[in-house]
Amino acid sequence: MSATLPVLPLAHPLILLPTGRVTLPVSRRIGEALLHLVQQSEDQPIVAAVPLTSPDSSLYEWGTASRIVRLIKPPVRNPKQPYLLSLNGVTRVRIVDDLSSDLSSGIVHLRVEYPTTDGVPSPENVMKFKAAALKLLNQLARDTSQEAKRESFNKVAALVEEVSQVRAAWIADVILSSTNAEYQDKLDFLSAANPDDRLSRATALFMKQSSISEVSKRIAQSVDESLSKQQKEFFLRQQLAAIQRELSNLQRSSSPLTTGAPSSPSEDGRPRSASELDEDQQTEVDELADVKVKIEAMAKDSEERKMAVREWKRLKRIPQGSVEYGVIRNYLEWLVAIPWPGSSTTAPSTSLETLRDRNFLKKTRQQLDADHYGLEQIKKRLIEYLAVVRLKALQADRETAERAVVPQAVVPDTASEDPAKAASRRNTVKGPILLFVGPPGTGKTSLGQSVARALDRPFQRISLGGVRDEAEIRGHRRTYVASGPGSIVQALRKAGRSDPVILLDEIDKIGQSNFHGDPAAALLEVLDPEQNHTFNDHYINVPIDLSQVLFICTSNTLDTISAPLLDRTEIVHLSGYTYDEKMHIARQFLLPKQLKANGLAPEQLTLTDSALIHIATHYTREAGVRSLERAIGGVVRYKAVEWAEHLDGPADDAEKIAKQYKDVVEADELEAILGIARWDAEENEREERRGVVYGLVVTSMGEGGILPVETIAVPGSGQLKLTGSLGDVIKESGELALSWVKRHAYDLCITTSRSQDPLKYPSGINVHLHLPSGAVKKDGPSAGIAMTCALVSLLTGACVPPNIAMTGEITLRGRVGAVGGIKEKVLGAHRANITKVILPWTNRKDVEHDVPLEVRSAMQFAFVRTVEEALEAAFGKGTLGWRPKDVLLESRL
Repeated sequence: MSATLPVLPLAHPLILLPTGRVTLPVSRRIGEALLHLVQQSEDQPIVAAVPLTSPDSSLYEWGTASRIVRLIKPPVRNPKQPYLLSLNGVTRVRIVDDLSSDLSSGIVHLRVEYPTTDGVPSPENVMKFKAAALKLLNQLARDTSQEAKRESFNKVAALVEEVSQVRAAWIADVILSSTNAEYQDKLDFLSAANPDDRLSRATALFMKQSSISEVSKRIAQSVDESLSKQQKEFFLRQQLAAIQRELSNLQRSSSPLTTGAPSSPSEDGRPRSASELDEDQQTEVDELADVKVKIEAMAKDSEERKMAVREWKRLKRIPQGSVEYGVIRNYLEWLVAIPWPGSSTTAPSTSLETLRDRNFLKKTRQQLDADHYGLEQIKKRLIEYLAVVRLKALQADRETAERAVVPQAVVPDTASEDPAKAASRRNTVKGPILLFVGPPGTGKTSLGQSVARALDRPFQRISLGGVRDEAEIRGHRRTYVASGPGSIVQALRKAGRSDPVILLDEIDKIGQSNFHGDPAAALLEVLDPEQNHTFNDHYINVPIDLSQVLFICTSNTLDTISAPLLDRTEIVHLSGYTYDEKMHIARQFLLPKQLKANGLAPEQLTLTDSALIHIATHYTREAGVRSLERAIGGVVRYKAVEWAEHLDGPADDAEKIAKQYKDVVEADELEAILGIARWDAEENEREERRGVVYGLVVTSMGEGGILPVETIAVPGSGQLKLTGSLGDVIKESGELALSWVKRHAYDLCITTSRSQDPLKYPSGINVHLHLPSGAVKKDGPSAGIAMTCALVSLLTGACVPPNIAMTGEITLRGRVGAVGGIKEKVLGAHRANITKVILPWTNRKDVEHDVPLEVRSAMQFAFVRTVEEALEAAFGKGTLGWRPKDVLLESRL
């Protein structure tokens, strides 16, 4: 008998057997098609529920004719929710049409055939079926812990005992529909239309299920019997061993009820296990074997090998489930991961071959020039540093070769030393520990990376900012929970070589001494070339050779670094960049980097020189270039949006021309892109006023500039008032300046006699000295000259030209002392269109050494030793009326 039925494909691995019932979600398209069938049919419509042999394959040949019991539409408020369909299996059907029909529409109508179910199974098959079914049902009822399931299994068992020969095949469908058989077994059972065949297959499946249940129970019993109070920690291991034994027995027995393909061999020829537990066990075995190989590869009679062998023997004696087992294994993994000298597993160093290259220094200069613009003095010092490293390495290499040719006598005091360590110490290249000091964003970290690339060594960076625990440097002792090695050992493990370049970043921000120890004191051993060849990490507890490591430190200031730690380093100062250097850095590095990061080609954006200098002067004020890079990134992102809108704009040529993309950014466009400028320009339109002098300062961001010193006279009793958020040192400078002016008031023709006070003659006044920008704290010994000139200008009436700025400290005797930050101050004066700068004589070398030539040629410098010379340079020769010199009374007896 054949008919045409709508075929509903069941998603893999879903199977509906006759007498079974299933509820499944269906898509909206299939749900609407089934709803149309239900509405057209007076009774419950019949569909053919056909499984798929695999997720992406075609329909199976056999299916089940099923009634649509219920079809639930999704709620109106959530139309994306699928339909819910309930089917009840009726009888088997076999598809007669082509099985490779297109299932994209969800439901297809195919011709199916109803197999004949006439006939009565043989009594022998019925008896075997009943025995296997009763055995399985009794096992399931006995093993379950739920009373409801136990009662249902007992009821089905009663039906099996009383079932007739005619209904035996039907009860087989009922039991198979409710058991968790394998997918392939259910497919085979679905294709059994003959009652005898169906009972035979059901009997085999029931026997298989019973065997699996018995094996599981036997495994659990064998584990339970072997357990004791002292052996509970071995529970999982014993259960795994019992499972493996049963699996091996099943593979050897090759029972006809066993289905599925045999396990395929792996690449090394061993049978591949299908259990994830076996894979984990094999991985663990391989990892331990790798640890053993690395221990055997260590240098003979070395301390690290002795420690590793001792811990390996302890590991083998401790049970794997013990907590101590994990601690020792973790220690061994760390111990063998360190690049020990003399170990065959340590990565070979390529640094010596790089140093042997005759063009090493030439390539190093090219590398530094490619990575950094400017910093000529820094590059010169690095070239000297690397040249010394190269010469020492070549000298050590020659000595090693000579020692290999001519055997030397054993020195008694080193005869007991580890040979690998002794060779390492002989070949050690001891160099100074460089400390780069400078404002943020000036290239300190990238200079360390350039040194590593020039030496062809791995580079590791350790950030010390905020480190307050000594154990983070030296490691935790193994007595603590979750202990581990310190950051130095971790860096060596990551590098994989014993001669990396390690950058100790932000060394000035390391925590101070507390109850956790002193991290700065822990660095003393690390940074001392005379003792770091036996660095002791508390976790490893074996001397580690750090003599071949090149340490480079970075810092923003020297004030917070301890004196002993500072004594172990060679300080290299990095000052701020000039605007000319910033323009080259922006052109060569920053703009191409931002264009690449934001998806623009170089020809799609051009920043003019005026735009770049406007960004650097009005939107950033820093010694480095980080804020400059962020501002350039803002411009690039703005133009990236414009370019994307241009590409996605209208197709009409006229509109595209009207909205033409402009690839050039001018200075007048920056306010629309970056907003209002954060910084005003320097005070270029300065006026020549009595009592106003311009001094030179360095801001907290490392940027130089000018600052007016304003003084006025108000009625009073001869007092000095200082305002402008001044510190103690700069207040003392103001008092020094007033004392000097009072002492020389007669010489400057301010008073008519030496005993007169210029603030009380002819009438009493108070002097108010103010430094603008009161929100900014100001302190430091560099405003003495400026304050003195301001007070002299106020009391004499002479004015200092506005194109003159000055810096320097004074003493009571009128001497001018040296100050710092000369390069930054001179560059700030140059940006403010100052043409003449007055500086202390002792800072002459700083100008010649640090200030760029183009700035020096554009400005006039006056170097003074005394206050008189400073006044003459500021007011001009002959402007102040000095009285003839007479004998000065230094003291009164």
